[in-house]
Order: sequence, then C-alpha cells, then structure tokens
Amino acid sequence: MSRKEHDFIGELELSDDVYYGVQTYRALNNFKMTGHRFKDYPFFVKAFAQIKKSACLANAEVGVLDENIANAMAAACDKIIAGEYQNQFVVDMIQGGAGTSTNMNMNEVVVNLALESQGHKKGEYQYIHPNDHANLGQSTNDTYPSSIKVASVYYLNELLDKLEWFSGLLRTRAKEFKDIIKMGRTELEDAVPTTLENTFNAFGSFVDSDMENIKKARDLMTVLNMGATAIGTGINCHPDYSKTVLKKLKEVTGITFTNAKDLIAATQDTADYVTVSAALRTLAVHLIKIANDLRLMNSGPRCGLGEIELPKKQPGSSIMPGKVNPVICEVTLEACYQVMGNDLTVTLCAQRGEFELNAVEPGIAYALFNSMNLITNAVTTIGEYAVKDLVPRTADCLKSVMNSVGIVTAFNPYLGYEKSASIAKEALTTGKAVGDICLERGYMQKEEIDRILEPKNMLNPSMTKKR
Repeated sequence: MSRKEHDFIGELELSDDVYYGVQTYRALNNFKMTGHRFKDYPFFVKAFAQIKKSACLANAEVGVLDENIANAMAAACDKIIAGEYQNQFVVDMIQGGAGTSTNMNMNEVVVNLALESQGHKKGEYQYIHPNDHANLGQSTNDTYPSSIKVASVYYLNELLDKLEWFSGLLRTRAKEFKDIIKMGRTELEDAVPTTLENTFNAFGSFVDSDMENIKKARDLMTVLNMGATAIGTGINCHPDYSKTVLKKLKEVTGITFTNAKDLIAATQDTADYVTVSAALRTLAVHLIKIANDLRLMNSGPRCGLGEIELPKKQPGSSIMPGKVNPVICEVTLEACYQVMGNDLTVTLCAQRGEFELNAVEPGIAYALFNSMNLITNAVTTIGEYAVKDLVPRTADCLKSVMNSVGIVTAFNPYLGYEKSASIAKEALTTGKAVGDICLERGYMQKEEIDRILEPKNMLNPSMTKKR
C-alpha cells in the first residue's frame, strides 16, 4: 500500500506504513551524513513532542486553533512522549536548513497520528495540516532551538545524577583509604608523602566543581525563544501565544522555562550551547586526569608503580599470557577526547550565526547530544568498573615512600635547603637511605631523624620554630 503526498516542489509516493510525510522523505534522501537519526536521541524526540503539544494547546487557548484539532494533536504528542512511534523520526541529525527537516518530521508524524485518531487516512491534510495546524504560530527557528534546550535539560539532569553518585563513590573510597600512605609526585618525580585518601578526595573535589559548572550551564537551557517565529519578531503568531505556550510547557514538562528578553537576539545567538559544551569539556579534562592517574598508579604490577590494582576486566593481549590492560581507564580517555572534539564543533558552528539565524544549528545539536551521552557513559563506566572495586596495595605504597629520596624535604626546616640537597644527592648516587646519611654526617640523633621521617608526620603543616 502506498499514498501520494505533495509539497510545492512536487509529488512523491510514500509507503502507507510510515507516519512521516513528503518533506521528511525528501530529507531522508538528501541528508545521509552521520547514520544517526532523530530517533536515536529519545530525549530530543520527547522534548520536540512536548514543545508541539504545548504549542497546540496554547493556540487553542488563545483562540486561533480548533479545540478538536488541538486535542487530537495533543493526544498524538502524548503517544510520542511516551516513547511510541520512535522509529518514525528518521531524518539525519546533521542536515541543511537549520533544522527544518527535523521540525517537519515531527509535524508530519503528529498530524498523521491525529488524522488516524479522527478516522481519516494518513496524508489527508485537508483536515489537519502539518504547516497550517502543527506549525501554527511557530517556525523551525523557535521550535528547533527550544527543543534542543528542553532535551539538554533532560540530558544534563541525567548527567548530574551520575556525577552525584560518582562523587559519593570517590568520597567513600577516600575514607576507606584514610591510613594508606603513598608517595606524592610532581612532574612524575618523587615529591613528598600523601595518602590515598587525599588522592581520592581531590578527585571528588574535581567532580563537585564540575557539578556546579553544569548546574549553571543547565540554567541557560531553560531560557527559550518560543513565539519568536522566523527571526524573533513574532510574525504569524497570536500576541498572547508566547506567554501562553510557556505556561503550557510547564504543565507538560513540570519544569519552569522562560523566554529570552530579546527574542530577536535569542533567535540568532547560540552562545549558550558553547557554555554548556565548555562545562562538559572541563568535566572531560577532570575525568582524563582521574583515569590517567588510576592508570599510572595501577602500572606494572611488578615493574611499574603498582600502588593500586584495578579490577581485571578482560585479557590484555592475544600474545602475552597473563597480561591485563587498564581498559576502563583507556576507554574513558577516548570518550573524553571525543567530547573535546565535539566542543570544537559546537564552537565553530556557533560562530556561524549570520544575520538573523544560525543555519548550522543541527551540527550543534548533534555534537552536544553526543557529548552529553558520552560523558554520562564515561562517568558511569569509570565509577562502576574501575573506582568501585579497585584494591590498594598498601605495603607497596609505604615501601615507595620509605625508599624515596623525596622525603629529604622534611629535613629542610631543620637543616636548610643546601644540606638537605646534599643528602639527596648522596642518596641518589649511593642508594643509601636519606636518614642513614643524615645520621652518618652527625646532623641529628637517630630518634629525631626517625620522628621527622615518620610518614604520618609529613602529612600536615609542622614548622613551629623561627628560622
């Protein structure tokens, strides 16, 4: 079975199984870029359907849309919001036309579902029309960016939940590692002692700061441009529509959204997405730091640092028996590098806002949603499969501290820098312990040396005498 549909370019034949129409079908053939479709981003589909439901209910309330038509389209939107008909949203995420194909994909599916509910056939647009009714008082230029922002709130809320969990996990593990002393390192060289607790609390602080950044960025995503229509002037919508649609959107989503003070500026400006992407990039920087530190602490296990043992997840080599690689840390790094690449894409697309509109906003949506998905998965993966069950190698950590030349720093307040540096030089040359050298030179008594070099005494401020 098939049906014919037309637009002003001409007529096309579509399978009667599909709920999308002629404009979606053209886009399906025109844009074959990523292989990732509208349907692959459920929060985006949900958000767009919520925007459309809010729009038709608002138009009915201000008196420009028949209530029966509005209710039929609202019911169709409810089905989409519930996750039904997901496979009908088929346009490629990267497309020309500033998102018009995505907007029309939603309009056509909503209308054809509404037509069926009223006993009509798909494509009988003389009863309910994708442009005249589903797009009433709207333009791609306000519904598309507004849908991106609503979807972003959902994605960021999901990420924040994962970050809250990850921060708690890091803090829990830090408490477990309270008494495990290890060598601190700067520029990969021995520095002074620290604890594994300090290491993991620092990781937790990174994550906490990222949560604050992301919450601030999320607030920007609640400022929309609904009612702006084509370029922000509000042409073709009712004067009361803009405030009414926001009221309906709050009823539909349970979230308070506001409109930008200047709709003309908001319709052409995509800088808010850059802020969100920057927050994700900063989180990626911190995750790279955590993943790489874990990877280094795990190195060996016999010929590396061997301070922790990551969970064994899979054989590490097709030729070397017994080798296990830190694959969870590695995949986290790869995901984070992709987020950084996406951030550049968002930035480049955002600066292409020419005159009253940014034509390449689909590139922003694709990169931003991918980053949100990737970084959420990265947080979950490193937390669940690395941090949660890693095991400290307490004895090896302490051995590194006691064998280190770096602990000579503790002599500085007592002997001064020059004598301490001389001890360090001899220790490196001869392999002797710094405490033994200090004793041989007669700088201090053994009891004082032992007290100064006790690792626990090097973990906090200790200078009490004037010099």
